[in-house]
Amino acid sequence: MATAIASVPVLTGEAADRFDMMMEKSEEHRGSIDFSNEIAEARAILAKANFND
Repeated sequence: MATAIASVPVLTGEAADRFDMMMEKSEEHRGSIDFSNEIAEARAILAKANFND
């Protein structure tokens, strides 16, 4: 016997507006983390271990 497929919930009204606003805000700040210090540390470790680029 087959199981009924549940419908996918859809955001409407204020919840949808709030979701869109939060999505746009997160897209603006996407990739804003600076990992340059971590990359420099990793390169220093690799240089010590003789694994140069």
